[in-house]
Amino acid sequence: MINYNRMSKILIIEDEASIRRVLTKILSEENETYQVEEAEDGSIGYEKIAQFDYDLVLCDIKMPKMDGVELLQAVKKIKPEIPVVMISGHGDMETAIQTMRLGAFDYISKPPDLNRLLNTVRNALDKKQLVVENKILKKIVSKNYEMIGESEAINHIKLMVDKVAKTEARVLITGPNGTGKELVAHQLHDKSERSNFPLIEVNCAAIPSELIESELFGHVKGAFTSAIKDRAGKFEAADKGTLFLDEIGDMSLSAQAKVLRALQENVITRVGADKDIKVDVRVIAATNKDLKKEIEKGRFREDLYHRLAVILIKVPGLNERRDDIPLLINHFTEKITAEQGIAPKSFSNEAIKLMQEYDWTGNIRELRNIVERLIILSGSEISETDIHLFASK
Repeated sequence: MINYNRMSKILIIEDEASIRRVLTKILSEENETYQVEEAEDGSIGYEKIAQFDYDLVLCDIKMPKMDGVELLQAVKKIKPEIPVVMISGHGDMETAIQTMRLGAFDYISKPPDLNRLLNTVRNALDKKQLVVENKILKKIVSKNYEMIGESEAINHIKLMVDKVAKTEARVLITGPNGTGKELVAHQLHDKSERSNFPLIEVNCAAIPSELIESELFGHVKGAFTSAIKDRAGKFEAADKGTLFLDEIGDMSLSAQAKVLRALQENVITRVGADKDIKVDVRVIAATNKDLKKEIEKGRFREDLYHRLAVILIKVPGLNERRDDIPLLINHFTEKITAEQGIAPKSFSNEAIKLMQEYDWTGNIRELRNIVERLIILSGSEISETDIHLFASK
């Protein structure tokens, strides 16, 4: 929800003092939460923007030292989230329109129409607040998909993610069930240039083979009995973003062929249609299967494998990263007690050592379940006795 009561900082950059005074007076009288500052040329305005945080900039086009177009381009490089509204004279209208292509929020003409000015300011501030809120939400979501651990294996994966995320390379994530392959996929998306667009997840193992093509590529009305209306698929939903195909080793050969075409040609066709739809999607896939063995058995296409496995990231089982278990226990304990409204709890050193000795066939997912069980059933400090009573394997 937008907080209209917070102070909004507005910077007016205009070389004509009379216009600066008029704009400042209008905005200050319109809303007491508007904190208005002034700059008499583009150079001074840029220095202020670089040094301080503003919610909105009103900027003249023709100014000495640095004109409005130059300033707009400079601001978009250092603080792209700030909406910039251009102030244009009669002869500047063509340039004002061009600034929209460079990222200006809007433009207003001199002398400013009062209603147009105030509406533009309100809309620009609303947009800025939404951008801030979206960043906060993304940080919260990103924290939910944080990779916990400092072992050599996990640090190697973090390094791989940092190297690969900014590229368009397709990634195949392998590893046993419950190891956190989806966390790697989310990190790759969150750190990519596509992070402002959606990450769409498809669990290929959870969708019946006769429905997987409709799920991925969509369908048109009448394509099959239950197709009562046109429906877009996951490839279209992920346009300009990332499509995460989890458990791709369970995908039917028919669907594999269509996924291969989508990767090769960047087009898909809805089930029952003959019209191609262009898509711009980065595909990240994951599997717990040995796809090379699946290829030998004729259950997975070799050409699709090579399309998907440009970069291979193998996520280790928990037994291969036992040094991370204390960190994971602490992370899950804090998270679970907060979620369930339980008073903070801790594990004794002996309890943690015992947990490190277990054979974690279910990996991190199993560890989390057992930590949750212990938190619910044990006292304020979880002891070695509690482990034997409630977490015996």
